[in-house]
Amino acid sequence: MRLARFKTVRGRLLALLVAIALPIACLTALAALTTYRTVIAAIEVSQARAADDFAVRTRVWYRGALRSLLASGAVMTRSGADADCAVTGRALLDQVEGYRAFQLLTEDGRNCAASLDPGLTIEGMAALSARLRSLPPVKVWGGAELAQVRYDYVTLAERKYLAIYARNSDAGKVLQEALLLVDPKLLDQVFDLGEGGEGMNVALISSGGTVVTSRNSATSDDDAWLPRREVVPQGQLRWEAPSRTGKVRTYAARLVAEPDLYVIASFEDAPARAARVQFLVLLFAPLLTLLLLCIVYLRAIDRHCVFWLRGIEATARARSTHPNARAVIAEDMPTDIRNVAEAFNTMVDEQEVRQRRLQTALDDNRFLVRELHHRVKNSLQVVQSYIGLTKRDYHDEARLALADAECRVHVLSAAYRFTLADGEMQPVRVDLFIEDVVTMIDNLIRRRDQWVSSRLETEATLSVDRIIPLGFLVVDVASRMLRTTPGVSLTIIVRDVDASTIAITLEADRDIAPSEPPKLFAGLVAQIEAVQVEPAEGRRLGSWQVSHKV
Repeated sequence: MRLARFKTVRGRLLALLVAIALPIACLTALAALTTYRTVIAAIEVSQARAADDFAVRTRVWYRGALRSLLASGAVMTRSGADADCAVTGRALLDQVEGYRAFQLLTEDGRNCAASLDPGLTIEGMAALSARLRSLPPVKVWGGAELAQVRYDYVTLAERKYLAIYARNSDAGKVLQEALLLVDPKLLDQVFDLGEGGEGMNVALISSGGTVVTSRNSATSDDDAWLPRREVVPQGQLRWEAPSRTGKVRTYAARLVAEPDLYVIASFEDAPARAARVQFLVLLFAPLLTLLLLCIVYLRAIDRHCVFWLRGIEATARARSTHPNARAVIAEDMPTDIRNVAEAFNTMVDEQEVRQRRLQTALDDNRFLVRELHHRVKNSLQVVQSYIGLTKRDYHDEARLALADAECRVHVLSAAYRFTLADGEMQPVRVDLFIEDVVTMIDNLIRRRDQWVSSRLETEATLSVDRIIPLGFLVVDVASRMLRTTPGVSLTIIVRDVDASTIAITLEADRDIAPSEPPKLFAGLVAQIEAVQVEPAEGRRLGSWQVSHKV
């Protein structure tokens, strides 16, 4: 990760934390998911194995009952007399609890039968044997084939029985057919749930959804846990389906005797819920720990790093309005940030020392410049006074030339007087300066039959290096016109063209023949940065536009 992409210290530290925490979070989530899938798979295998166990128990019980039937039948059919067979069979039924009746058929057609229930007749058992004989035998589960066997759940004389029917395929055997009827309650011991059966229900089901026997961990007589729709497994099967009460449950089934008998088991979802809770704990506990770590880490960054850095930044920005501001130095500051703050304060102190020295030097320079300009102004006033005194000794052209020179010197003196009016160099108001220049022209150059006036409609300002040539321009044009035109009236107009431009216009009260300006005039126009917008023609002596800063 390129931390340089992040511009702040907090961003870089946070990016580094995310780069570390994200792989840990992914590995944590992967481990939690793997554990969850493993536990769920183990639960599914356990549930399927439970159904298999009960199916094996049932098969073992049926095979034991079949062996007992075949062995007892072989012994009783060799007794020879039907009366002896019936007596021996009844004694057998009395000894084996749950065995209710049997019927044997020998190779010579003898029929031996016995029953403990009065409602069971030889004819009824013979009809049942005939029906079972017509049905296909069950598949051999394993080992030697003892006989062609059929298991069923039947109703005779209004009672339910487990029917075990066996037929010998060898016609030379004495015992050809045997039928044993057993009380279904005998299977209760086979379906004992034991101590580990909490939350589990199991039943032996005959085709059509008839319950042969069932054991419920809650209520033994309650079969509402069975699936609403019968599903006969073709081997091993596990699925989820709504029960007869409508609640979705998990079922596992295993075929016992194809196609009529199968074992079905139902399980509560407590182990799955526990697995989901465990998954959520394994997933969110580390993630919440990482989140808490991030929050604590960010708070530590803000408190021990960003807070002090922002303080130094705020102090640096506040120096524009509070020159005495200093970075805070605290005891609980980190050492490296404290060093930065101390270095900042040292730099500020040194800067203030330099600023004081520079300010002192600047004040001295301002004083010298102000004194120099004051001396220049005084010198110009001396020169103007000297020209004025000298002018008294001359007449005609010489006197006019001296008056023109005195007027120009006054332009310089007035410019310095206005720019130093408050003791500091500052821009000069154009209207005030032109008004002063017009007054001086009226006093020094105008003849008695001539008039000079002004119309000033601006409050613009110009620097002293531009206001002086502007005054020279006005004096030059006015002087040439007044010296050559007797009885003329001159008006000097200054007005705003726009927010950053003024126009200076000189007009006479009559048409004046234009005169060629001196070569110095072009230099004055360039120094003012003026643009002539109207040439000297008719009454107009010229018009110039000058830009100024607002």
